[in-house]
Amino acid sequence: MCGMEFLCYHRDRPDSATLRDNLLAAHWAYMDGYAAEMIARGPTLSGDTATGSVHIVDLPHPAAARAFAFDEPNYQAGVYRDVLLRRWRNTLGRTMWDFPGGRTGGNRYLVLGLGAGPAVDLAVPPDPDELIAYGPLLSDDGDTWLGTAALLRAATPDAARAILTVDRYADVEVHPWQFGGRPT
Repeated sequence: MCGMEFLCYHRDRPDSATLRDNLLAAHWAYMDGYAAEMIARGPTLSGDTATGSVHIVDLPHPAAARAFAFDEPNYQAGVYRDVLLRRWRNTLGRTMWDFPGGRTGGNRYLVLGLGAGPAVDLAVPPDPDELIAYGPLLSDDGDTWLGTAALLRAATPDAARAILTVDRYADVEVHPWQFGGRPT
């Protein structure tokens, strides 16, 4: 691994599903080039429709992370409406493939807590068995806390949201998420 971890969340434009589907092979081929650096990946969903794409990668510096995010084929073709790109710290020290709960089973979520004020939720929560990935969102230099991001298995969106100290964030987003990558 390179030493700097980044969370990249591409959010889809409305009505971009057909374009996304047409670019699936190009997207996977692009991501194959980052297989060794990948900590987690997968789409956010509304029902069976993708609404975004999450990638957590270990890269050498912020410029490499920006290149990763903005050279991606779906971004280049206009699938995405915006990109959240933040330095991130892997507090679990593992990849999604090491998650003891496996690739399927249960509801999985992306939880993004966007910071406001002093840092919170820096330690791993007390029941890490349901956590797939967890860590703080940081400035490019790694010094300023900007929020917290988690991928986890939970019974409901409200249960997923409860992983964070919700009242300490400017905003908390919860998105259904699934393990990504080429089908096995």
